[in-house]
Amino acid sequence: MGEGPVSEPEGWAGIGPGDRGTPATEWSRWLAGRVPDPVFPIPGRCRRLVVVAPHPDDEILGVGVTASRFAAAGVDVTVVAVTDGDASHPDSPTLSPHRLAELRVEESRTACSLIGLPEPVRLGLPDGKVHEHLDTLTDAVTGIVDDGGPGTLVLATWRGDGHPDHEAVGQAAADACAATGAGLVEYPVWTWHWAAPGDPRVPWGRRRRVVLTDAELEAKRDAVSRFVTQVAPLSESPGDEAILPDWILERLVTREETVFW
Repeated sequence: MGEGPVSEPEGWAGIGPGDRGTPATEWSRWLAGRVPDPVFPIPGRCRRLVVVAPHPDDEILGVGVTASRFAAAGVDVTVVAVTDGDASHPDSPTLSPHRLAELRVEESRTACSLIGLPEPVRLGLPDGKVHEHLDTLTDAVTGIVDDGGPGTLVLATWRGDGHPDHEAVGQAAADACAATGAGLVEYPVWTWHWAAPGDPRVPWGRRRRVVLTDAELEAKRDAVSRFVTQVAPLSESPGDEAILPDWILERLVTREETVFW
C-alpha cells in the first residue's frame, strides 16, 4: 500500500497521529443504503488482464479476488509491480530499505500464489517517487499491454486515488490504454481513507462491484496476512509501526471489491 506521499494531490491529507480517516462502518452503512451498483463482469471478449500495482500488496488489497476470478476463467493475467515498496518504513532502525524490499517482494509472491495469481513482473521504480518516472512507467506498461493483442483489459489504481504513486500508475495505465486500444478499469485504495460517502470527487456513477463469496473473502484475508512487514510492527521501536493496522484493513478487506469502469 505504500508509505505517506511525498506530495499532496487533491484529496490527500496524509495519515497523521490520530488520523483514522472515514471509518469502515460509515462506508458500510452508506453502501448498504444505496441502490446496489452493477456487478463487474468478466467481459466476454477479454483474453488478457494486466493488473498494475504501485506497491507490493495493492494488487491484493484492491482487486485480489477480481483478478483471481479472471485467472480462474482462463484469462491470461499479468501482475505488474511498479515498486518494491522499500520506502514504507523510512525511519526503521531495524530493516534497511534493501532488506525491506526483499521481504515485501517475497510477501507479494506468496500472497499472489495463495489467491491464484502469477508471480508479478517487477519494474523496480523508486517507491514514493513514481510520478518522477512517469514516462518510463508509461513506456513499460505500454510495452506489456501491447504484447497482449486485442481483448486486453488493464486494471490499475484510480487516477484520483490521492497517493502520488497510485495516481501516477493510473495515469500511465490510461496513457498506455490510449496508445494500444486496451480497455481501462480503475480501482481505489487510499480513496477509502480521505473521501467521505458521496464525495463528489469520486466517480461513484462508474462504480462496479465484485461480491466475494465466503471462501473468497477468507482467501483474501489469508493473502493479506502474508504482508507481515505491513500488517504488524517490525519491532517495538519508533519507526517500525504497522503500516496497515486493523482499522485500515477493515476498509479494504470487505465483502465487496470496487472498480471504476
